Amino acid sequence: LQASRITFNKPIGSITICGHKFLGCPIPCGVVITRSEYINALSEDVEYIVSRDVTIIGSRCGHAPIFLWYALNKRCLIGDEVQKCIMNARYLHNQLLDAEIGTMLNEFSNIVVFERPLDEDFFLVMQHVTIEMRNSYVGEFLQKRSTWCKDG
Repeated sequence: LQASRITFNKPIGSITICGHKFLGCPIPCGVVITRSEYINALSEDVEYIVSRDVTIIGSRCGHAPIFLWYALNKRCLIGDEVQKCIMNARYLHNQLLDAEIGTMLNEFSNIVVFERPLDEDFFLVMQHVTIEMRNSYVGEFLQKRSTWCKDG
């Protein structure tokens, strides 16, 4: 699986990467890369730091970048984990399609979008989720769905 290079030559507004959910950092952290015109619209000069503040509402947790750096350096096989998540998402997507459940999946994403369960249960497919766990979830979802449809 080879994704094309992501550049801002394409019509995208931003790219986000969550260090907490994917990398397992102990505090919420992440990276947002966006077009300079969006940054300029939100940034302002801050006298006491003698600099332009380009963060969201002046947020600057000093520990977050350290945890993010550590997680990225500790887990050098991150590409393998990304591949596994994408394959997990494709498997779930195909299972839902086979069950005639409307679903969407971007080719290079690990996010599967499908109809909202009425009981608000949801499923997050990450590195630790096995095929058996996915099969179990889809089976339970289909069983509950038949009850929901029967009740109108």
